[in-house]
Amino acid sequence: MRYGHSVETVRRGEAALMARVPQGALMQRAAAGLATAGADLLGRVYGARVAVLVGSGANGGDALFAAARLVRRGAAATAVLLNPERAYAEGLAAFRAAGGRVVTADEGARAVARADLVLDGVTGIGGKGGLRPEAADLARAAQDARAAVLAVDLPSGVDADTGEVHGPAVRADATVTFGTYKPGLLIDPAAGFAGALRLVDIGLDGDLGAPELAALQHADVAALLPRPSGESDKYRRGVVGVAAGSERYPGAAVLAVSGALCGGAGAVRYAGPGGAAVLARHPETLVSAGSPRSAGRVQAWVVGPGLGDTADAHTAVGDALAADVPILVDADGLRLLTPEAVRRRTAATVLTPHAGEAAALLGWAREEVEGRRLHAVRELAARFGATVLLKGSTTLVADPDPARPVRVNATGSAWLATAGSGDVLSGLTGSLLAAGLAAQDAASVGAYLHGLAARLTEVPLTALDLADALPRAWRNVSD
Repeated sequence: MRYGHSVETVRRGEAALMARVPQGALMQRAAAGLATAGADLLGRVYGARVAVLVGSGANGGDALFAAARLVRRGAAATAVLLNPERAYAEGLAAFRAAGGRVVTADEGARAVARADLVLDGVTGIGGKGGLRPEAADLARAAQDARAAVLAVDLPSGVDADTGEVHGPAVRADATVTFGTYKPGLLIDPAAGFAGALRLVDIGLDGDLGAPELAALQHADVAALLPRPSGESDKYRRGVVGVAAGSERYPGAAVLAVSGALCGGAGAVRYAGPGGAAVLARHPETLVSAGSPRSAGRVQAWVVGPGLGDTADAHTAVGDALAADVPILVDADGLRLLTPEAVRRRTAATVLTPHAGEAAALLGWAREEVEGRRLHAVRELAARFGATVLLKGSTTLVADPDPARPVRVNATGSAWLATAGSGDVLSGLTGSLLAAGLAAQDAASVGAYLHGLAARLTEVPLTALDLADALPRAWRNVSD
């Protein structure tokens, strides 16, 4: 599991650790890791030109100490001081002693323009809001110069705790972060500014409290995947019900069932008007033409994809919500429910909106959801008392219990932005619910396998290609 901790938690942990180790030890550990990453980006350190953007405080100190190490290996480095009076004194002294050159911000653009590597040590994890004009100008100069940009702990100008970006920010090719990941490095839009991530261990592990964010990795997913035993039959493995599709959107039924058949449950019951299309593609499906109430016993329901807004659609959503089993609600189903109806339920509920649907549920603008993804998913989970999977460039899964860390999905591809891919995800996740996974686990594992399948599929992909690749993704995780 990869974890992200808040700025407050990190600072408490650093304070506890610094009380036990020699003065300056943490900064030297950070600088060593940063210098190694810088050397890797350069390829050849001797003769390389390095520009160091230096803000006030410890972040600038990390950058100065790292640059001093690169100078001792033969690089020519120039430190651009954005606030000379508040530059980290010990780091500045070490940089000068190594042979580094120091200039003020008004001379910095020239140094940046000639650089092969730019170290961004402007603001760090404490920064709020966009960059100030002088720093923003230098960040633009770095992009124009096409130098490799390496951020120190966090790209300057992004919010470490939320992943929000308010105004100009450094767009890095790579970020070296210390002790633990920060939520802003894992959540868009800020994650898009971080580039490749490298975590440097500075000894914080025993001093960190509860994380704000968690990301499943292969081993975590493998441990959660449902597996049949020798005593299993199709009913013991779980039966998932799918209420999806309509005369106007029959394909949604096929896609949701396709995903459900690959999610570990033993059988899929389909209830709705698209039975003929479903059976043509998947003859193993148990089909009924009525509403969910008459479909037979299931261990979880998937409701919403392609339902439309007819009387039958309202009935399908109402019947599924009334069932005392876990339910996943997606697409049209999200428009046909209320927070009160969801909060009355005693079984688990999973909602899977994209940004536009989340905006409608919250009464926000879509741009606000996309810019404040972490806040949006937490607010939805709290308002509905449900597990919420917020789809998008960064997929987040929030539990209704605010004490549980939000999960961020580590897989995916821009090619998932294709019609019907969300229907496949709904079926897959609903099947994991029926197989017995807890709501946040089912949503997180579903998103992980869905994103991994996209990476294993030839592009450009279609939603059915994605469904067909799910068994390969399952094996990739399990092997």
